Amino acid sequence: MPNIEATVDPDEVGLDALRLERISQYLSERFLDPGYLAGYLAVVSRAGQVAWVGSGGQRDLAAGARVEADTLWRIYSMTKPITTVAAMVLVERGQLHLKDPVSRYIPAFADARVYDHGSADAPVTKALETPMLIWHLLTHTAGLVYGFNHAHVVDEMYRAAGYDFGSPKDKDLAGVCDEWAALPLQFEPGSAWVYSVATDVLGRIIEVITGKSLDLALRELVLDPLAMKETDFYAPADKTERLAELYIPDQNLQPVVIPSFSESAKKRPRVLSGGGGLVSTAFDYQRFMDCMLAGGVLDGVRVLSPNTVAYMTRNHLPNNADLESIAQDSFSETNMAGVGFGLGFSVVVNAAASKLPMSEGTHSWGGAASTTFFIDPKEELTFSFFTQLLPSDTHPIRERLAPLVYQSIVA
Repeated sequence: MPNIEATVDPDEVGLDALRLERISQYLSERFLDPGYLAGYLAVVSRAGQVAWVGSGGQRDLAAGARVEADTLWRIYSMTKPITTVAAMVLVERGQLHLKDPVSRYIPAFADARVYDHGSADAPVTKALETPMLIWHLLTHTAGLVYGFNHAHVVDEMYRAAGYDFGSPKDKDLAGVCDEWAALPLQFEPGSAWVYSVATDVLGRIIEVITGKSLDLALRELVLDPLAMKETDFYAPADKTERLAELYIPDQNLQPVVIPSFSESAKKRPRVLSGGGGLVSTAFDYQRFMDCMLAGGVLDGVRVLSPNTVAYMTRNHLPNNADLESIAQDSFSETNMAGVGFGLGFSVVVNAAASKLPMSEGTHSWGGAASTTFFIDPKEELTFSFFTQLLPSDTHPIRERLAPLVYQSIVA
């Protein structure tokens, strides 16, 4: 299996090697030495070349197993951009349109209603004024929610139905989508932004269109064209030794194992989650980022057109709003100020407001186990970070790493 490794000297792509080492120094002093993280792997690339790979700590504390270049990571919501790219491949083929109603592919959504008032036990709902469309799913403006948001009556209803961090064991992807369709929407589609199961619904639509299970569809549409051979919805038995252990913080912020969480990703799940189910490696995810940075092509294989990539990575929120102004008390895997949302990615729209040195147009997302990535087309820069600590807001890792990456640019 291919390992992630540097392919160019940093100075050849305008990066300072000593300044790049500040990333490792910071992670060691701030997170590894105090024991807040078990281990990590981070990658900086510029102009399509990997300039720096840093790692430290262990992928499994109990086993004393170090983080390696081929370590497998649960990437959770970093799955969403991959599922979105698969959907946009179908758009380019004329098999899907952004204005298609979701109910065309999942009939249960024809009866969707929106929350008006009342409690989780006795909600009062009303008919939709606006049908839920594909582009609502792609932008998290569909009115769907996540049960773990803990911000509204509707997400309380999701938890009561068994959708907190996971799904009922007896349901497959088709079944959970039908159940979500029966729960009220938090708001009229297109009127607000809430992080949600929307990309899982999109994954089911991909299944309906292709006639294949989502794992096979993603492999055909994205993973195989990009030679992402280590990316799947679980790590099979011959790879579980390379799968990093999953941790949550105890009361002293030390990583501990929850057995039920630990077993995730060790067998094929019943619900193939296009919103958060993939396991991958730093090498594989670098290929995905390189494809997006190059306008949809990698090693001569074109997945999307440059126009489609540019369209996906512009802000699609109403009135060019940022998340801070339109999100309804929702958790997000990114800063909200100065950051909009495209199709499957957050997008920096006002660098000054974001208080981060990212270029406008930088697109990114993260995962529940504290992983993250960003792609900056202006600087031809990509960054990815992998660890396995739930939840992702335990430590302010992401916003602290971005300045350390950008300070390494010297030309």
